[in-house]
Amino acid sequence: MTATDIDLVDYEDAIDRFDPVLGIEVHVELGTATKMFDGAPNIFAAEPNTAITPTSLGLPGSLPVVNGKAVEYAIRIGLALNCSIAETCRFARKQYFYPDLTKNFQTSQYDEPIAYEGWVDVELEDGEIIRVEIERAHMEEDAGKNTHVGGATGRIHGATHSQVDYNRAGVPLVEIVTKPIPDTKGRAPEVAAAYVRTLRDIFRALDVSEAKMERGNVRADINVSLRENARSPLGTRTETKNVNSFRSIERTVRFEISRQAGVLDAGQTIIQETRHFHEDTGGTSSGRPKSDAEDYRYFPEPDLVPVAPSREWVEEIRASLPELPAARRRRLRGEWGFSDLEMRDVVNADALDLIEATVAAGASAQSARKWWMGELARIAKDRDTELTALAVTPAQVAELQGLVDGTQINDKIAKQVLTKILDGGGDPTAIVESEGLAVVSDDSVLTGAVDQAIADNPDVVAKIQGGKVQAIGALIGPIMKATRGQADAGRVREIIMDKLGVS
Repeated sequence: MTATDIDLVDYEDAIDRFDPVLGIEVHVELGTATKMFDGAPNIFAAEPNTAITPTSLGLPGSLPVVNGKAVEYAIRIGLALNCSIAETCRFARKQYFYPDLTKNFQTSQYDEPIAYEGWVDVELEDGEIIRVEIERAHMEEDAGKNTHVGGATGRIHGATHSQVDYNRAGVPLVEIVTKPIPDTKGRAPEVAAAYVRTLRDIFRALDVSEAKMERGNVRADINVSLRENARSPLGTRTETKNVNSFRSIERTVRFEISRQAGVLDAGQTIIQETRHFHEDTGGTSSGRPKSDAEDYRYFPEPDLVPVAPSREWVEEIRASLPELPAARRRRLRGEWGFSDLEMRDVVNADALDLIEATVAAGASAQSARKWWMGELARIAKDRDTELTALAVTPAQVAELQGLVDGTQINDKIAKQVLTKILDGGGDPTAIVESEGLAVVSDDSVLTGAVDQAIADNPDVVAKIQGGKVQAIGALIGPIMKATRGQADAGRVREIIMDKLGVS
């Protein structure tokens, strides 16, 4: 039996017999205007090899200069993760050759990271809190992008040729490395995804990155190892590289636990290596043996002076930090009166900002949640788009709810108005006025409709006068139809009861 034909162990069985330990390395691309060490623009989706300078390409004679804004962003991240900020730190050369790194080394940080010894609390779906300890957060540059052409998998094996785009080379990164994360047991996949989601939310709150995982702004390397029990030494780990969705992170952890259990059951040893995740199968495949630090032959970058952020500057940055996502969610949950489940649903739907802006525009929290988590969520699903991509603003939703609260329109008409807003029809009040959709509350109009309904439904009238007042609904229906749903249902009920002499 070879390493490629190992039988997977059922996940639950693997968890029963082994203790998984996680380690996660998250890379975030910083949203600076220029790159980490040169003035090339830091932009997404430019024409290949146009966002470059000689320094981006590592050409002879070109010299790096540290991006001050990137240093500030790295400090913001470190502080948000409860890290200590180094009084002085250095860049180093990490030696290895890939076609997308023309210098033959990556400028990174080795033994002197800018931030170290931190932690972050991660909230799971049921409200359980897991504290993840941070070993370090260090600055470095991204590599370019290789595209392998002609193969079936998009990887170099089987490709006829490769293309290199150096636009991403030199883009500023912060890499955040956890300490081993123990005691997760069967929740290891959920913990891994929740941790990366927590960091993604923090990056956005700090405004240091767009943090779009689908663009590769945030990428996670997922380390998994197994040991016999929590008292045993750590097992040999594998590192699945560049996983860029929460679902894929969960699938990676689950698969590696099952695969490694199968390897151990077969009497083989786990190889310390990098691996690749395959979205189509949910599995991983071997990459290359994982190098240790000494294999990279680190040495201090001679062309860059040490970075020494003053304590005054660090404290200025600390004072400028925004309210972080976990604290904000707790505050809003209390202010809005949402249950834990309601709040989790809002967060998972990426509707928190939308609801907060709708409340700020004048709607109640419950009515804002009703619209964004109800009708608008349904429309987004039907249109196969994100809630945030719908062509309606929080201010328009608040204005629409205001029309309902003011009885100018009812809920049914409000949904019609919403559809027109989404189709580019303008603001709610203008649509109601131009389309003549306002609720009819004129007694002279309603009385005529009531008289007609009474004349057309003598059997219903008899039931109502006989004491079955709930039968009034059978009269209101035809009246609403006759008025295109625009009758004031409350006023209609009052007129019917008055005419029939019931109370």
